Amino acid sequence: MTVWDRPEPPTRPAPLDRERIVAAAVALADEGGLEAVTLRKVAARLDVGPMRLYGYIATKEELFDLMVDEVYGEILPLDRPGDWREALRVLACRTRQAALRHEWLADLLGGRPALGPNALAVTEATLAPLDGVADLDTVVRAVETVSAYFTGAIRREIANLRAERATGLSEREWQRASGPHVTRMLATGRFPALAKFVHDGTEVDAETSFATGLDWVLDAVAAKLARPGNGR
Repeated sequence: MTVWDRPEPPTRPAPLDRERIVAAAVALADEGGLEAVTLRKVAARLDVGPMRLYGYIATKEELFDLMVDEVYGEILPLDRPGDWREALRVLACRTRQAALRHEWLADLLGGRPALGPNALAVTEATLAPLDGVADLDTVVRAVETVSAYFTGAIRREIANLRAERATGLSEREWQRASGPHVTRMLATGRFPALAKFVHDGTEVDAETSFATGLDWVLDAVAAKLARPGNGR
């Protein structure tokens, strides 16, 4: 039985419910990452004994499931997407925006499908515009492909943000600090393709990079869906 199927205990002194528990856990994670979330710390923030929480949540993994579903409520589109491409773009962009607000989400993306009510609503909003566009297996692969792209891109962006905080160096400052080493290595002539990339490549910000990559992936999916025999 999942945590969503299991009823909450009856009301006791010092009002408590899963909504308050999850809100406290999300606040802790926003402040200090998932490692800051323990049942003891959540209980302390709610000013209750830790054992009180076990009537509502059996394990920390269940708590993480509830936290993820809470954030899926932020990912859920405000309006029904007009077509499959918009639906997948909205999913990608709103997931990225949510992860930038709640960096810990990046650590929990890409695992088993989330099964909470908000997550299921997001999945429904994403799949509905794809109904009839292609056979079911092709639709599933399309969604998986786009999800794999934005999950990887989000994790990389969050990793860079964490590295900036850990080192105290912005991306540009880190590049300047690493410049002498990179220059020496490129001067050996062993890395001609990399040298061309470093000297002639155009640097773009994270948002532009994400949007460009997403467009390329969506273009590839569109080309696949347009092939004969894919239900169009």
